[in-house]
Amino acid sequence: MTIEISFSLDDTDIEYFRGVMNRAQDEAGGASEEEIIRVASEVLRDANNLRAPLFVRDRLERLATMIAMLEDPEWPLDGQERTDVVSALAYFHNPEDLIPDDVPVIGLIDDAIMIELVARELKHQLEAYDEFCIYRGKEERLRGKDVSREDWLKGKQQELLNRMRERMGRNTRGQRGATKLTRFSFLR
Repeated sequence: MTIEISFSLDDTDIEYFRGVMNRAQDEAGGASEEEIIRVASEVLRDANNLRAPLFVRDRLERLATMIAMLEDPEWPLDGQERTDVVSALAYFHNPEDLIPDDVPVIGLIDDAIMIELVARELKHQLEAYDEFCIYRGKEERLRGKDVSREDWLKGKQQELLNRMRERMGRNTRGQRGATKLTRFSFLR
């Protein structure tokens, strides 16, 4: 049997998560990118060992994708785009949980909410990377590894990165004074 439960976050709730993320980013400010990725990977591994509801497991998959985007040598994420993903993972460097993670079934819900908020901010980056992984997998099956991966990957990388950036630009057009910041818009 499956029971569906839904909830909404109001401005006060969003403000709470904004403060948590801001504190986590400030506290992780001295940590290296490698350290932030390592800790986020450990959190992901530990969370996967706990019995978590589907809502949480779905968000953990997005966390895994964020980590993979940074570690994939064939995905050239750099500059502000890379900084944005690392900033999102900073939450896991020293998370301030409402509910301790080891509480059965619901312990990871606050983490899942933060992942959901950040995934919405990184929507275009995540979509582009997902499309790239699908393309890479299809091309490997079709062409094999003896065809120059560099040739067919570079073209697709550039196409998806350009599309991602164009979509991100569309989101900010029409917003007065909109600029891309390391802090996420839901955190403003």
